[in-house]
Amino acid sequence: MYLKAVGAVILLPIQILYYIIKAGVCFLLPSKRKSLTGEVVLITGGGRGIGRHLAKEFAKQGAKKLILWGRTEKCLKETCEEINLSGTECHYFLCDVANREEVYKQAKVVREKVGDVTILVNNAAVVHGKSLIDSDDDALLKSQHINTMGQFWTTKAFLPRMLELQNGHVVCVNSILSQSPIPGAIDYCTSKASSLAFMESLTLGLLDCPGVSCTTVLPFHTNTEMFQGMRVRFPKLFPPLKPEVVAHRTVDAVRTNTAFVHLPWTMHALVILKSILPQSALEEIHKFSGSYTCMNTFKGRT
Repeated sequence: MYLKAVGAVILLPIQILYYIIKAGVCFLLPSKRKSLTGEVVLITGGGRGIGRHLAKEFAKQGAKKLILWGRTEKCLKETCEEINLSGTECHYFLCDVANREEVYKQAKVVREKVGDVTILVNNAAVVHGKSLIDSDDDALLKSQHINTMGQFWTTKAFLPRMLELQNGHVVCVNSILSQSPIPGAIDYCTSKASSLAFMESLTLGLLDCPGVSCTTVLPFHTNTEMFQGMRVRFPKLFPPLKPEVVAHRTVDAVRTNTAFVHLPWTMHALVILKSILPQSALEEIHKFSGSYTCMNTFKGRT
């Protein structure tokens, strides 16, 4: 037993080095991409913003069926009609992911009317863009219920069947703010940090589950209606991401079975710097970028 333990300890750094080299090679060389033919994709917050572009990208890449969930019927209907016109079957259902019973009820309706969901994209989110003191208590709860707890309910609703089929993928559209929070969006940063922990735990928990994977996407500020009003000091140096770029990279990550994606890739440096720099140095970085200022003009849409 002792020799076995010693052998495992010696083997561990060799395995780690192997996977570091493998990751570097995969980054430089084209990865094999799986086909999305036959996949049934459900996107929360699918009526507008990144969700709308995700629906279009999944359809473009050959998904069999698309299902859109959201709280605003007008947006859902418009996106659904656009997808149907492109030749891909699309359905929409009104569903507030913060409402646990509503999620379970609509999940049952989806299974009966459309079929088994094989790719779940947790995209729905809200942001209020106020300081803690200025935030309404109900608004703070709303952020946590939609951005974090909503993932619990949707994943519990669809993951068991994916495990039975040994075919499934759980996707989370998160944010770099989950790893590098800013003031003025304390509700959003907190909920996204919780969401990231959820996905990290889920990803590890599914390691021994054949055919079922996870992808977490952590984009920088994205140019959508939800983040209108966000300001940085040097917009040309730190330009916002286009939602169609985030959608394309997300779908590509699903096809390459990539667990975590930072957008742009330079955000890796921010995460590394945060882990090694003293707080005073990090504060200077925030001041330089202008991200320390309050951003109380966020739209706060899903």
